[in-house]
Amino acid sequence: MGEHLGTQRPPRGIRLLQALGKEPDWSAMTGEELATFSETVNRKRASPLARVITGFPDRGAEIRWEEVALPGRLLPVRVYRPSPKHGGESAALPLVLHVHGGGFVGTAVQSDWVNSHLAARLPSVVVSVEHRLLRPGTPLLSAVDDGWDVLNHVVRHAARWGIDPERVAVFGESTGGAIAALNTFRAKEFGLRLRAQVLVNPALDVTDEGFGHASMTQYADSPTLNMAQMRLLQRLAVPPGRDPRALSPLRADELSGLPPALLVVPTFDPLADHARRYAERLLEAGTPAVLTEHPGATHAFLSMPGVVPQAKAARAEITEFLRSRLCTTGQEPDGTSGHNGG
Repeated sequence: MGEHLGTQRPPRGIRLLQALGKEPDWSAMTGEELATFSETVNRKRASPLARVITGFPDRGAEIRWEEVALPGRLLPVRVYRPSPKHGGESAALPLVLHVHGGGFVGTAVQSDWVNSHLAARLPSVVVSVEHRLLRPGTPLLSAVDDGWDVLNHVVRHAARWGIDPERVAVFGESTGGAIAALNTFRAKEFGLRLRAQVLVNPALDVTDEGFGHASMTQYADSPTLNMAQMRLLQRLAVPPGRDPRALSPLRADELSGLPPALLVVPTFDPLADHARRYAERLLEAGTPAVLTEHPGATHAFLSMPGVVPQAKAARAEITEFLRSRLCTTGQEPDGTSGHNGG
């Protein structure tokens, strides 16, 4: 499912960023060093100058930070709403629960470009979870809990958030894709009906077997995700004694009854085969799934529209998929699998 293009090169802007940056020694990084590194990276990603890379927000959306009061903690979320002239005063808008990527780095601000567009153009309320980042003592399960707790809270308080609890989708990128996918399992378990899931370059297998896919070898030195980073993510995500299969959607025994899925794949990405195989498994289980591929695009390309031109096409695909699931009524679509050259 999809081509493996051995002659690909990452976009010129990505190559320039790689040449200007210095790769940390991921294998030797301590917990304290990781926290300092993450703080520095996220401060840069949230700066006005970073908009040149991460993209400028849609002017039709209003953006602000809020806090969700959860048992024992306050969790920041970045909320995107359409401005009044774009439907912001409409009652009961669809909800898109978004989870940013990065794993041990990342902030919701890096996704302003795509999330503000979804808020203004669907229109919808987009809630992006500033989940706990992976650290020693803070495994992937903590971030999954953050995603689920926010989703559950917003749906239960639908009137306060101005959303329609019957029109809800989840959307995740990279590690956020794993979080979003795992929370579709929880939604199924607890009877929360989701209309759709969008998974962009998702990390769907943190078992050792997850490193055996062809794309993992072919793009092991990808400029935006490499094997040293993936091994660090695995170590942080799955503490000793915990079953990595339980945090790997690709290894789930049962994939039926999940919301229709759109999987967006940049082909210059070690994780490309995770999404390809997951789309196949969803279809085999009877869950509708669409796979789109963007040749030459790199991992995390959706949050770098300023240097990866394929991001704009991917955003259009995501918008139309969510519009078809959240903003119309009618029959459930049949499961299909597609390819888009981007």
